[in-house]
Parts: sequence; structure tokens; C-alpha cells
Amino acid sequence: MSTRVSAPDRENPSGAAEAALTEGTELVGEFGGSGYRVPPQLVYRFDGQVIQLPPILYQAVKALKECGADDDPRGGELMSRTAERLSERTGREFTADHVTFLIDQKLAPLGVTTYSDGSPPAVPKANPFLALRFRTVLLSERATWAVSGAFAWLFRPLVLVLCLTAVVLAEIWVFMTRSVGAAMADVLTVPTSGLLLILLILASAAFHEIGHASACRYGKAVPGRMGCGIYLVWPAFYTDVTDSYRLGRAGRIRTDLGGVYFNGLFLIALVALHMYTGHPVLLAAVVITNLEIVYQLLPTLRFDGYYIVADLVGIPDLFKYIGPILKRAVLRRPPDERLEALKRWPQLLVTVWVLTVIPVLAVQLGIIVARLPELAGSIWRTSGAMVERAATSDSPVPDVALAGVQTLFLLLPLAGVLLILWQLVSALVRLLRKRRAAKSDRDALFAGSGAARPAVRDGS
Repeated sequence: MSTRVSAPDRENPSGAAEAALTEGTELVGEFGGSGYRVPPQLVYRFDGQVIQLPPILYQAVKALKECGADDDPRGGELMSRTAERLSERTGREFTADHVTFLIDQKLAPLGVTTYSDGSPPAVPKANPFLALRFRTVLLSERATWAVSGAFAWLFRPLVLVLCLTAVVLAEIWVFMTRSVGAAMADVLTVPTSGLLLILLILASAAFHEIGHASACRYGKAVPGRMGCGIYLVWPAFYTDVTDSYRLGRAGRIRTDLGGVYFNGLFLIALVALHMYTGHPVLLAAVVITNLEIVYQLLPTLRFDGYYIVADLVGIPDLFKYIGPILKRAVLRRPPDERLEALKRWPQLLVTVWVLTVIPVLAVQLGIIVARLPELAGSIWRTSGAMVERAATSDSPVPDVALAGVQTLFLLLPLAGVLLILWQLVSALVRLLRKRRAAKSDRDALFAGSGAARPAVRDGS
């Protein structure tokens, strides 16, 4: 799973006497291959978030950064010099008051700059829908740079073609000449083979992330940290490839596909080892790795397939368009300004994505919820049987370990469904409260207006 919002929180500067960019904030430039009518300018915020700015605000940030580098401690002078440089670049007249307004009302609330008096902004922590949580860093940026450099050459065109050809040949050989079903059955009946299969699955997932980092580096972008976290309730590895936003559409899609490409390379190694050893667990790992590839390419949740669709249309966050598209397509309301900002064909593709993904997810969730009692009972019976079998086994240690892992994997989907239901209910409650508060404000406004009218008429 690649991710583009993963850098850890950093401290804001607190001792500045004048406006400045928040510490760690970096200017990127125009979003290449954008799906917007007016391509946004990108800024990396200090906490790893990518902020989209209209051209005027981006030029204001750029002018502030350049004028602040002059090391003049006079705040008023800084605003005046920033206004002068901004006027030169945009062809519009700006004053120091205009720049102060842009900083205090537009940029500081986004966390891009401090306020005009140097005070740090209070930036709410980002909480993207269905995002990876509870992240733990395993490799630093320097370590990720070194690891990705060792594999980046695998994306050279000739090497890429040869490797993909080898993947296809390996797949044909396995599924045409081997009995993968029998291999899976053998692995599930031998505890040590089951544990070895789990280790191979983890190795494949880790190598998948190296693929994202290597593709990012091959495109001349800088991969960030690698680590693990919790996606809904499932453990997952991640790689910070936020810097891939510097790349064009082709470079970003190469980064998105780098993970499944490395899964294919892992398949080649598994098949080669099986040809040498004949161990059935390697065939079982081939099957699971193929399932992982298919799973990653699904465009529903925030897996590789989602980012591929997002990069194809040039829109970083597809989920924020669910509400506007459903209002327009289902409720027949006028188009939201967020949709109007998109080009015609990206708007069409995002609409297709929303109207396809949302019903599919709703049907899947509905089926699971309807069968929730049956699923819980089945998990309970299966877990009890595995624990009982492990307790009476001749090799209790591996059997108990395998039973524990299998029980955890059985419980995770159930926990995931319950968590999704909780999030949906919480979102619905927040929406109802927001509408109720808005209605109360309107009623209070109308009541106040109605009380004022007689006094106006009496005084006339």
C-alpha cells in the first residue's frame, strides 16, 4: 500500500517575529497531469499533507519565502516587499494590507504559513476517509533511499520487459503443470508449513512496498519512510511516496504499479525455489501472492487500484467528490463548485467511479451485515475447533501458534465490519447534528428579523 500522506508531525516555529512559512513546508509547483480546469499549485506542509493552492496564493507564498530570505527583521517591510514582488509576478496591484489579509485569512489557517505577527497556526490533524492509522516507522528516509536505489534499475525498459515476460511464463508453468489445490491442502494440514506461508506472505507484502519506493526513486522523486500501520483493522505495510506528486501522470502511475510489479518478481523467486526444492508451501505462496495482486488492484478502498484511478484522472482525493456527485446524480441538485472546477473527462470518470464503487460497497456491506450472526457463530466454532486440535496435537507449540494466527485472521473481518458500521453511524450522527445546528441558526435569524420589522415600521 503506497501512501501520500504519511510524514510525522513536526513542531511549528513559535519564536518568529514576522510571517514565514511553517517549518518543514516546501513549495512543489504545478500539479502535472491535473484533472482541474485551472491546474493547482502544490505545497508540502510540515506534517506531510499536500495542500493545493490557486495560483495567486501560491505566488504569495513564494514571494513571502523569497523576501523572508533577505533576513530583514522589520515585519512591515516584509509585507511591503512581499506585496511588491507579488505585484510584479501577477501583474496585479497588491499592498501590504492585501498580503496580510492573504496570510491571516487564507494561508495560516491552512498551516502553510504563520500568521502575520509570527504566531503559529493551529492546524487540525488530517483525518482522510478510510486512511491508514497507527503508523510505525520501520525504515527512515535515508534507509528507504538506500534500499530503493538497490532495486531502481529494475524499472529500466529492457529489464522491465524481460521481467514481465518471466512472470507470465512462471504463472503459465505453475497453473498448467502443478496442482496448486493439493499444495494448499497440504499446507493447511501441516502447522509448520502454515507458519512458513504466513512469513512468505509478509515478505511479499514488504517487497511490494520496496517496489513503490524504487519506482518513486527511478522517476527522480524522493521516497519517504517505510513502516506499518492499521488499515481499518488489518495490519498493512506502507511507503510514503508523497514526493511522487512532483512527477507527471506517467511517473505517478509507474509508482502506483511498482508494488504489484515487485509482487511479480517475488513470484518468479517462489517458482524458482519450488523448481529446486519441490516444497508445496511455495506453490501456496504463489496462489496467495496472486490474490494479493488482484486485491491491490481493486479501485474501491485506498489500495493501489484507487491511486491508479486517481492519477489517471489527475485528482488526488476521489472520496471527497462522493457527496457532490451523489447530490447531482441522485438528488438532481445543481453541480457543486468542486465539480465545476474539474475538466469534462475527469468529471465523467469520477462520476462513473462513484456510481460504481458506492453501490458495490453498499451491497457487499449489506450482505455481510445480514449474515453477521451466522458469520460470528462460524468464527466461534472454527476457532474452538482449531484450539482444541492444537491442544491435543503431538507438536503443540507450532499448532498453538498457527491456531492463534488463524483465529486472529478470522476475527479481523468481523472487527472490520463492526468498525465500518461504527464510522458510518458516527458520520450520520455528525451530519444530523450539523443540519440541526444550521436549522437552529436559521430559525434564530428569522426570529430576530421578524422582531425587528415592527420597530422599523413604527419609527418610520
